[in-house]
Amino acid sequence: MSDFEAKRETALRLLKATGITESNYRPPLLRLLWRLGFKVRPPHFASFGATAVFAGSFFAIGWGAVMWLLVWHSAGLSPMAALGSSAIAGAFFGLVMSAYYAYGRKKHRLPDWDNLGTTSFGQTADTHSG
Repeated sequence: MSDFEAKRETALRLLKATGITESNYRPPLLRLLWRLGFKVRPPHFASFGATAVFAGSFFAIGWGAVMWLLVWHSAGLSPMAALGSSAIAGAFFGLVMSAYYAYGRKKHRLPDWDNLGTTSFGQTADTHSG
């Protein structure tokens, strides 16, 4: 097992022990990325900036595409205005999601990613996952 995989498993045990719902700390897109071999941290252990960019980008692309197909194109909105609106919505969504995960990290006193497996946090998770 790689260092990343060991830290990910420790992180997932910790998150489960907090009572946070699994769909919150293991969203479907993240599970897909893990299956494809991407080394993406669970959102509670990712940096504020990385979460903002990741969540905001996916939201901007998805929301922008749906809005273009269902509303904006037929309303005559220019492609540049659509891109700008998508970027603004994505930035807002990314910041909100980053704040949400940062709050959860602080509320549950989760350790930094770099400290997983090197402190007693990993053993604490084992005793709570029962």
